[in-house]
Amino acid sequence: MAGSTLGHLFRVTTFGESHGPAIGAVVDGCPPGLELSLEDIQPDLDRRRPGTSRHVTQRKELDQVEILSGVYQGQTTGAPIALLIRNMDQRSQDYQDIVDTFRPGHADYTYQQKYGIRDPRGGGRSSARLTAPVVAAAAIAKKWLREKYQTTFCGYMYQLGELSIPFEDISHIPNNPFFAANQSKIAELENYMDALRKAGDSCGAGLTIKATNVPVGLGDPLFDKLDADIAHAMMGINAVKGVEIGAGFRSIVQRGSEHGDEITPEGFLSNHSGGMLGGISTGQDIVVSLAIKPTSSILLPKKSIDVHGQPVIVKTTGRHDPCVGIRATPIAEAMLALVMMDHALRQRAYGIDVRSITPVIPGKKA
Repeated sequence: MAGSTLGHLFRVTTFGESHGPAIGAVVDGCPPGLELSLEDIQPDLDRRRPGTSRHVTQRKELDQVEILSGVYQGQTTGAPIALLIRNMDQRSQDYQDIVDTFRPGHADYTYQQKYGIRDPRGGGRSSARLTAPVVAAAAIAKKWLREKYQTTFCGYMYQLGELSIPFEDISHIPNNPFFAANQSKIAELENYMDALRKAGDSCGAGLTIKATNVPVGLGDPLFDKLDADIAHAMMGINAVKGVEIGAGFRSIVQRGSEHGDEITPEGFLSNHSGGMLGGISTGQDIVVSLAIKPTSSILLPKKSIDVHGQPVIVKTTGRHDPCVGIRATPIAEAMLALVMMDHALRQRAYGIDVRSITPVIPGKKA
């Protein structure tokens, strides 16, 4: 099966299935000499893991990561780093009724058509369970970027279904199950999710992801633009149906006099570009927004067909997130970090250290 590897110089290949014995990733291209331990990786996995609130799937996975290779005496050696996460709470019997049918909105139909065989247990390879090793791999990239360039990543939910979530303060993000930069609306969001779960339905979400302290000069035009690679990676996340860079679709109603970010000796006056011009980072914050579709696994019956093309009614049982967007923030942060790590190494491969470049405009406002 192709399509399991992301990156050129910093390459991440994932393996495993939702209900297999384990999932994991092989990270190749990590520079040697980076101090790395389980404590550098586990916190991001804990942010993503299931069962952390009543609003997400109640599958109880501890997601304890193991480092199998590529680290010696606490430092990366430059060899491939193998990461393993064992599946501990599979309930494959929940999927026995859909072995011969296709769940609407899922990859069941397309996997069967493409490969002639599929793993129906939790979606197998197409499950969002496979985002866990991605998050683990990205923790390595985050640490390297933080130590090399002081780059940090932050994400938050700005919309849950029909409910918009006003941005109040970044400090609120770790204090609620929605990764919302908000405190005043959390009770309303919880009531909304309780009602949705009771109805057996699901909803979508909107997320914003930012990278700060970004080096100038990352990205390769024309077809390897930084924003193009970011969009490619973000669309690789389960349930993502839209990606915006900077102003995104708001650009449609903006005029050039508004959209073009003015530059002063002190820096940019706005960031409608999302931190990239011509596919190359400007040094401003990189800003990416995502649209997450409603969870396809719902209790409400829906029309479908079976493997023989006959009409059936499908109702998905088991443990599912009524909004997959709730746990998607750490995943989107991870994807952004992986892309930026790859581009940082590609820049170094040119023999150019991006920090040695003196930008024409040194400021990083907005």
